[in-house]
This record gives sequence, C-alpha cells and structure tokens, in this order.
Amino acid sequence: MNKHHSKNSEPKYINPYLGGVLLGLLVLVTVLITGRGLGASGAIKSTVVTTAHVFTPEQAKSNAYMNKFISDDHSPMYTWLVFETLGIFLGGLLSGIVFGRVKKLRTEHSPKITSKTRLIFALIGGMLFGIGSQFGRGCTSGAALSGTATFALGGAVVMFAIFGTGYAAAYFFRKLWI
Repeated sequence: MNKHHSKNSEPKYINPYLGGVLLGLLVLVTVLITGRGLGASGAIKSTVVTTAHVFTPEQAKSNAYMNKFISDDHSPMYTWLVFETLGIFLGGLLSGIVFGRVKKLRTEHSPKITSKTRLIFALIGGMLFGIGSQFGRGCTSGAALSGTATFALGGAVVMFAIFGTGYAAAYFFRKLWI
C-alpha cells in the first residue's frame, strides 16, 4: 500500500478535478435513472422518524410532520436515500482503507486546538447543517449539485450562497483547522 502514499507519507486523495468530473457524471446518471438528483438529508429524516417511532410511537404518530412518513406497509428506512447514504459511507470507508487513510481512530485538528474542541465544533456545525437543510427543504448536495445539474436557477443561487457564505465565515473559524 505504500505506493499510494506521497513522499512525506501523507495519504493520497483523488485529484479534485477528476473527482468533480466523476461527481458530475454520477449526478447525471442518477437523474437519468431515478428522475431525481442526489441528496442525503432525506436519509437523516428517515432515521429520525424511525427512531422516534421505535422509542415513542404515540408521540411520533401524533406529530403532523412525522406521521406523513409512518406507515404499516413499510419502514421509513426503506427509501433510496437511505441506501444512497449507506453507499456513500461504505464507499468512503473502502476508499480510506484502500489508500491508507484508515489506520486508527483519531481526530485531525489544528495544533492550536484540542480534539475535544474540534469535535464540539464539528457537532455544532453538523447540527446547524441539519437544521438548515430542513429550512431549505434539502441539503447542499440536493439543492446545489442536483439543482445546477438540471440548470435550475435556484440551484445556481444556492451554490453561490453556500460557497459565498462558507468563504465569508471561514475567516472567523480558521483557527479551528489552521
């Protein structure tokens, strides 16, 4: 496996331009096959609804939002978005194993902060992302990638808003990774 490492023993990643082309082709194939683009927030919603229904079934059924996804015929987990998200996770794990990025459980962070701080901010960022995806009726992959792939003006606006906001906010949070 050493052939996949650079001279300074850093793990090797795919060329970002090739990765972008492959991602674009994946979106195209997904739209052609399913009639829909990529997205992951629906899988999280399915997981939350299923978890709520398992632990507090009466409360989940009385919730107007969750009740739309609860059925006696099939589980909310039986959707293509859940399988897509599992595939993304397993594909990332396989890539990490093949290219030597999965060696031991560790948290990568700036030398200026602790692992605990990095994990806390990652959790906060993930929660904000999840809340935002519900307000936006979808996650960035669904709105930006699939929206621009179908030439939707809203997709382009979302893409610029996501990257513009990220670029502007990066200045204030740069000490968490630099």
